Amino acid sequence: MNEIRNIVSDIKKGNIKPIYFLMGDEPYYIDKISDYIEETVLAESEKGFNQQVMYGRDSTIEDIVSAAKRYPMMAERQVLIIKEAQDLSRNIEKLVGYAENPQPTTILVLNYKYKKLDKRKKLHKAIAKSGLVYESKKLYDNQVGDWIRRVLNGKKYQIEPKASQMLVEFLGTDLNKIANELDKLMLILPKETIINDRHIEDNIGISKDFNNFELRKAVGEKNILKVNRIINYFTENPKNNPLVMTISLLNNYFTQLLLFHGLKDKSKSSVSKNLGVNPYFVDEYFLAGRNYPMRKVAQVIAFLRDADVKSKGVGANQSHRDILKELLFKILH
Repeated sequence: MNEIRNIVSDIKKGNIKPIYFLMGDEPYYIDKISDYIEETVLAESEKGFNQQVMYGRDSTIEDIVSAAKRYPMMAERQVLIIKEAQDLSRNIEKLVGYAENPQPTTILVLNYKYKKLDKRKKLHKAIAKSGLVYESKKLYDNQVGDWIRRVLNGKKYQIEPKASQMLVEFLGTDLNKIANELDKLMLILPKETIINDRHIEDNIGISKDFNNFELRKAVGEKNILKVNRIINYFTENPKNNPLVMTISLLNNYFTQLLLFHGLKDKSKSSVSKNLGVNPYFVDEYFLAGRNYPMRKVAQVIAFLRDADVKSKGVGANQSHRDILKELLFKILH
């Protein structure tokens, strides 16, 4: 986030690079930087002649260099944005010559999603010297909740930990998807709202009582009645609750419990930091740790691996409903 702020701040101050190479596994920030340049660097009256968008699949490096070497018309600069530049990955090193001597009146923006330049190659070194290379890294599951909180705080909203966790478990780590859902909430709810699980259920369609977060909590508590209610709901709504996701999230949970048992320092702050969980949820791990000793946790992880294989149709001819019920029975007994 700080790196993004610095890039935007420099652009605002007029400290603009001739090349922005935006790469990495998280497209959200690549789009944000590229869109900011597209929307703000040129005045509206200048964009018609001096702003161009090209696509990697429809262009060659030679096309891009030719366009980048043009002079602006009745403006100080021109902006050239290359979207889906990763489609040029086989020939991207051909850009070295231009990167070593870029046109000073052109701002060339390359959106190179899901791939990275090799830092040892000439192109990376040339762009790093003459322009800017930004790598947008995918957030880990335990980082997304903080990201949601920061985004909302910046817009004068707050969010309760459970509501944040529901979003992460339902939407994963795709920041574009999460940002879209947050935008919907902010259109509906007034500023200063503290977003809770009811808001998520009513406006996004995630059940506040029947979701993977509640299943994990019920499993940790060994609340058999609640577990059965949730898995019955899951089997009746399989599209919104895919088995593969449920198994993955339970596996992450029991992996955290294994780490919990291995901690020498079991203070709440230590557990929160080492397990990567919000302090609000730490007490649940103490309860689950009592319900599942280390040997049982290791056994459960083996059950989860077996269920994962079965869910992919290997070595079993069971419905997802039966696989899930069998898995939870083994975990709870």
